[in-house]
Amino acid sequence: MSARKRAGTFVLVGGGEFGDGCRDLDAELVSAAPTDEVVVLPTAAAFEHPERVGERAEAHFAPLGATVRTLPVLHRGEAEDATVAEVVRAAGFVYLADGSPLHLRSVLKDSVLFDALLAAYHGGGVLAASGAGATVLCDPMVDPRGGAYTVGLGVVRNLAVFPYHGTAADHLRERSIDLLPKGATLVGIDEATALVYVEGTWRVQGAGAVTVYDGATATAYEGESTIEGLPS
Repeated sequence: MSARKRAGTFVLVGGGEFGDGCRDLDAELVSAAPTDEVVVLPTAAAFEHPERVGERAEAHFAPLGATVRTLPVLHRGEAEDATVAEVVRAAGFVYLADGSPLHLRSVLKDSVLFDALLAAYHGGGVLAASGAGATVLCDPMVDPRGGAYTVGLGVVRNLAVFPYHGTAADHLRERSIDLLPKGATLVGIDEATALVYVEGTWRVQGAGAVTVYDGATATAYEGESTIEGLPS
């Protein structure tokens, strides 16, 4: 990651958030977070019944001993709301749900909310993102319109995320591999699987695998594996 201070836990989920496959992962994240409240942002699902995101999150986290606060940040205006940003800045666990990565990027880019997300993470909180969120937080970003690349938000630079790796269309996966920019690393993250960065180390958690593409080389890492050499 960049030279900015990083004291929290950064989590990239391949998709399938708030499901049974993520229960063990999220139980660990709740334990790692400095509070027992999860702030959920359904921004990427703005046009796909975002209210259901909060409902699923509440049902998922309640048995894990955490409450959920869903912030209806669906458009740019809410992302520039200072009151909303302060809630996120003070949060110990923020979760970006899946949906449209392009919409999520347009809402968060250079916003006061994005600055608050970083502050919460740098202050020791958990910052988790699934599917679209995972692609957007990194840079370069896999473009969902065809598997090529566009600009992400750059919390981690020179790292690209391909979500739903195990079930994605072959031609999209192959295009992302072929067009990977020089100097960047592509990680394919399976559904209900996470790539977790904490205390300077990347590790894999979940039911599936994380596949690292570096040029013509592909290496798959399964649960509890540590991955060396990823951009940080």
